[in-house]
Amino acid sequence: MSPRSPSSSAVSSTSSASVAPWWQRGVVYQIYPRSFLDTNGDGVGDLRGIIAQIPYLAWLGVDVVWISPFYPSPMVDFGYDVKDYTDVDPLFGDLATFDALVATARAHGIRVLVDFVPNHTSNEHPWFIESRASRSSAKRDLYVWADARPDGSAPNNWISVFGGSAWQWDEATGQYYLHTFLSEQPDLNWRNPAVAEAMHENMRFWLDRGVGGFRIDAPLPMMKDPEMRDNPASDGQKVFHRPVGDYDKLVPLYNQGHPDIHGIFRGFRRVLDDYGHEDQRVAIGEIHEFHWPTWVKYYGVELDELHMPFNFGLLAIPWNAQTVARLVSEVEASLPQGAWPNYVLGNHDEPRVASRVDSEARARLAMMMLLTLRGTPTIYYGDELGMQNTDIPKERLRDPWELRLPGIGVGRDPGRTPMPWDASPNAGFCPAGVEPWLPMGNDRAQRNVDVQKDDPRSLLTLTRALLVLRRETAALSGGIYRALREGEDDCFAFLREAGDERCLIALNFADTPRTLSLSGITAGEILASTHPDAPRGQRALDMIHLRGDEGLVVRLA
Repeated sequence: MSPRSPSSSAVSSTSSASVAPWWQRGVVYQIYPRSFLDTNGDGVGDLRGIIAQIPYLAWLGVDVVWISPFYPSPMVDFGYDVKDYTDVDPLFGDLATFDALVATARAHGIRVLVDFVPNHTSNEHPWFIESRASRSSAKRDLYVWADARPDGSAPNNWISVFGGSAWQWDEATGQYYLHTFLSEQPDLNWRNPAVAEAMHENMRFWLDRGVGGFRIDAPLPMMKDPEMRDNPASDGQKVFHRPVGDYDKLVPLYNQGHPDIHGIFRGFRRVLDDYGHEDQRVAIGEIHEFHWPTWVKYYGVELDELHMPFNFGLLAIPWNAQTVARLVSEVEASLPQGAWPNYVLGNHDEPRVASRVDSEARARLAMMMLLTLRGTPTIYYGDELGMQNTDIPKERLRDPWELRLPGIGVGRDPGRTPMPWDASPNAGFCPAGVEPWLPMGNDRAQRNVDVQKDDPRSLLTLTRALLVLRRETAALSGGIYRALREGEDDCFAFLREAGDERCLIALNFADTPRTLSLSGITAGEILASTHPDAPRGQRALDMIHLRGDEGLVVRLA
């Protein structure tokens, strides 16, 4: 793949916006079900809560809802420890409620993605219970078991993401089992074809119920080094984009991402493609990879693996125009012909974007950028309100990562707090007098849907306007990307083009005014600004004046 100069060349979309598949045209909205809306008064959100707010999501203008796990689970890791892949935990509802959710969403033009967790199960899953019953169990080889070293220690030096050894000794059978995450989450053995067969059937169960596809959780550890060699010591580089404690001590060379992972992804894709191409089903993978030539490999050489590996690049860099623009150009230049990009600013594992960028004005700028870059954006629930991290008292901490590794900043509770719907005592999330599973944000009286819905200056109003604009403007929903200003004077400016339609997006990352002069751009119609009092309509654009932290979307003449 030859390098291209992103500032002087355009990157083509796979097709025009009118014929692009739905997952390229659409905007994904992630719901953490525990925190969206509680309808039965137990302090935990549920599927009926999502159904109740489908009209809100349709009003907002999102096209796809990704729902974090709702499977039966001991909830040690809040649903990512799956006990049964083909049912709904009673905490959230039942299968009939899920079917009603899919039908209600479809009636509002919204598709549903479910979170698929293929690397591991709960230690209470019937497969694992039978697997650990004896070494001769028929299901023994569904999981990764290994003998101790001669001195009785773990088979190798692999470290769990949650700290400590990734191996758990099983006294009854005299072997260790592998757990990339918690010891309550034993890793499946994807080198056993029976695992793939069973997990493909689990996928078909949900596809048959009408889901649009899957967000695939933590897929890279599914395929490890078959020789289980020790990982080398780290040279100080972080494994993820922020410190994660013990896991940073080693380079995860052998415990994840073995080249055989591509065969697993192609298997997933075959399952999805069996459901046809007119209403294509999609796979989006949680790929924490920031070396773009490696990242793009997960699309597949023939674009036959993941439809989109999640791009977490914007989570990993400082908030300034030059760094952000460079990342976008690197991503665009890395994509093979026909691959479709995507961008993420938040999810259930990350601090809230409004807290990361540290101001309401910058959160507005971030939302404009997310919804105007080429590719499929994902909005984390509440980011359309500018929800911020919530301080969690020590006695209310729930996240097992934080409880096991306190004080190093891995805690995810602050970004998982309940959605504020109104100014009532529990912000409409659950009835008054009920304690929500995590504390509500202190600013819920001002930062909630009811308050922001009718406020023309609110972030919610801006987000909705941008989503409407994106849907109605072919250049924004499916056009090519062309960089114009890549960080000079703290500004990031780019064009989106489809046919004769051209849109300029100009973003000022500085908190003081900037003036841009862009060659060849003389006039246009201002369609949107992050500043609610900005004038709209036709203007001469020989000079573009941006206030501090202002972004503009302009349809060029």
